[in-house]
Amino acid sequence: MVEAPQTDEGWFALHDFRTVDWDAWRDAPEHERQRALEDGVAYLESHEAVEDDEEGTSAIFSVLGHKADFVVVHFRPTLDSLSRAERKFEQTAFAAFTEQPTSYVSVTEVSGYVSDDYFEGNKEDIDTGLLRYIEGKLKPDIPEDTYMSFYPMSKRRGEKHNWYDLPFDERRELMSTHGDTGRKYAGKIKQVIASSVGFDDWEWGVTLFGDDPTDIKDIVYEMRFDEVSSLYGEFDQFYVGRRFPPSDLGAFLAGDAVPTSEFGDESHHHAHAHGEGDHHHGEGGHHGEGGHHGHGDDDSDEERADEDIRGELEDLNIYAGKPHGEDVYATVLYSEADSDDLFDEVDGLRGNFDHYPTHVKTAVYEANERGRTAVVSIWETASAAETAAGFLSELPGIVERAGEESGFGTMGMFYTVKPDSREDFVEKFGVVGGLLDDMEGHFDTDLMVNVEDENDMFIASQWRSQEDAMGFFRSDAFRDTVQWGRDVLADRPRHVFLA
Repeated sequence: MVEAPQTDEGWFALHDFRTVDWDAWRDAPEHERQRALEDGVAYLESHEAVEDDEEGTSAIFSVLGHKADFVVVHFRPTLDSLSRAERKFEQTAFAAFTEQPTSYVSVTEVSGYVSDDYFEGNKEDIDTGLLRYIEGKLKPDIPEDTYMSFYPMSKRRGEKHNWYDLPFDERRELMSTHGDTGRKYAGKIKQVIASSVGFDDWEWGVTLFGDDPTDIKDIVYEMRFDEVSSLYGEFDQFYVGRRFPPSDLGAFLAGDAVPTSEFGDESHHHAHAHGEGDHHHGEGGHHGEGGHHGHGDDDSDEERADEDIRGELEDLNIYAGKPHGEDVYATVLYSEADSDDLFDEVDGLRGNFDHYPTHVKTAVYEANERGRTAVVSIWETASAAETAAGFLSELPGIVERAGEESGFGTMGMFYTVKPDSREDFVEKFGVVGGLLDDMEGHFDTDLMVNVEDENDMFIASQWRSQEDAMGFFRSDAFRDTVQWGRDVLADRPRHVFLA
């Protein structure tokens, strides 16, 4: 008997495609259009803020071509949540100007092709990065300010080529080879694979995100040559569009370019400044039977400049970025304000940041050995980190932004230390810090401790040049430190570059 892979399910997905009745929109009185627009923006803002549920994420995308004008994508913990989201839209005045030509219902999924340990209950044997990777697959984020392609697909059940007649090991090998192709697009493409078996007309819905739409074309095209697609893949219609913030709905309907800015208009950004922000921000994704392996979601010119650095770090066996190569970027500002007062301000601001899928983390850290406080904000794109810096610069007592005083800034590493090993870790840093003082091109290094969690630390290091910093990473002293850290750290260290 052919073995079916085990599966684990996460959030449910609804792709709600809509067309606009443009004649009705143009003919409607101005007050009706204004009411409809206000209703539509309010609905979209509420659902992007996930005010309808405890967790999830939503976004609106323009759609090119005749198939639809826009699509609202929802990820929620239950099918009932999706049903409410769909019906809530129909209650808006804006819905009267739209029709629903199609939709797609599915649930995020990982399968037994991923990890035997995951499905056999041996999660303690699984790499922490892989667990986070799987979690990000089951509870996905929607990248900010990016292009999207969506398409349904199935595995072929023909007389000659029937996917479901293949032995499990053969299917897993084919999926692994398929994944090798997708991994070449790490940092360019992020994907969400959701199963629609029993829910919709096809077996999976695939959503690809990327800042360069030609990367979407390239990954789909190249994967067509993999045997798992060429012999066993069947595809329905494709949809392509661009994300824009709810505040730009009026600009979209007016035919203007959207999005109008990175975060939408500034009034929308500040409107959520004191919100609670209840998104889950998972990391990465992993293929199910229907999926690619592509992941990551930003490839701007500034980020491409760091690819060589990260490649060299990988060659040195230094963990760079998020699991499986996705990049994150940090902005760091130092303040002379009281750390408690600073924390209260930061806590309110990060509630706003949490509304954006590119936000990873914002926290306050104190230097371990001197009176210095840092505000650290980590994002999935360099441009988002740069934008966040503008808001953070208005915090009390800000005196300096890391990276401005020298040629090359690096966060060194973020660390999660085992509680019993904290004192050993601090002592080890003292030894390494002494070595740094004697290294050419080294300006300054601090061990910073999270005021909310003393076991969460980072090393902020400043160098004259990238080559000076890489000289330290190539040294025996650093290599020995990395090896020693395997015993005292609760997770793999994460290397982050300053935005």
